[in-house]
Amino acid sequence: MIIGGEQWTYPTVVIYFSIAHIGAMRPLFIKRMLKIYAMESGARSLIERDTVAPGTWINLENPSDLEVELVSGTTKIPEYMLKAALDEEERARIDIDDDCTLILVDIPVINEQKDSTYVYSTLPLALVFNKDYFVTVCLRETSVLGDFVTKAIRNFDVNKRTRFIYQILYCNATKYLYYLKLIDRTASRIQQSLHRSLKNTELIKLLDLDKALVYFSTSLNANQIVIDRIRSLPSIKHYEDDNDLLDDVIIENKQAIEMASIHREVLSGTMDAFASVISNNQNIVMKLLTAITILLTIPTLISGLWGMNVLVPFAENPYGFWIVVGIIAAIIIPVIIIMIRKRMF
Repeated sequence: MIIGGEQWTYPTVVIYFSIAHIGAMRPLFIKRMLKIYAMESGARSLIERDTVAPGTWINLENPSDLEVELVSGTTKIPEYMLKAALDEEERARIDIDDDCTLILVDIPVINEQKDSTYVYSTLPLALVFNKDYFVTVCLRETSVLGDFVTKAIRNFDVNKRTRFIYQILYCNATKYLYYLKLIDRTASRIQQSLHRSLKNTELIKLLDLDKALVYFSTSLNANQIVIDRIRSLPSIKHYEDDNDLLDDVIIENKQAIEMASIHREVLSGTMDAFASVISNNQNIVMKLLTAITILLTIPTLISGLWGMNVLVPFAENPYGFWIVVGIIAAIIIPVIIIMIRKRMF
């Protein structure tokens, strides 16, 4: 790859795996963290290039310091702008330095755990540009930008920078809405399991979802502030044809904010209700065990009295054992009737 007029070779890593029955070695994957895309004027297809040139889109995914330094030297974009998205706790904002502009927004991400469950969170995504170059930076590969590369999103043009920025923001808002629907479905499945649960496992899962909604709600509100400010940015040329798209971005983002707020309130109420359900289920079990213990105590007490090594009633009676059993039954049966009336069973 040529950056800044110099040939640069990636320190890529190739991992091989063996096929037992064939005995061959084949490459599994090659990881690259910097990609350059371009689109010919009037064309609709995105082309990956090896050379950085004005008008190209440079996508950095978890870049190294060397990559950031090379891109910064070529595009004349300050390194601190390119590294802004590499801090997971960085807040959404807009920053302007001379002719360079940084638009930092939070995007939703989903991580699969070892137990096949999913954890939702957010990461910062930086859109950095000047008059010649457009750079996107993120800590990991994201579907927000991946949809443009895989052509899942059509009718976009990297040469039309304003529209391209709006389309990225619109795609980000729709991803939030999609993940919010997934969270709602997951919460519904967990709630069905909670009806008969005596453990806190499902409740902890709901707590994780509630935490994800907190992240989403905070990020969406921060993104809304950034989107509102974009209208007044002098570094972005605003075209009348793109106003409808920006309005759609605002509508989708506000809808996501409302959905996150509603889901969070519903989930919070559900967690409180099901915490009471779990406690009630445990009380029912304890009440049943208490009733069984009482019933077992009566014959144990009476048989213990007649088992003493002293003279006891009916000791010489051949029917003494059955008389004692009758006494136990005479006591237990009324106790059982009382417990049934008290709904202890």
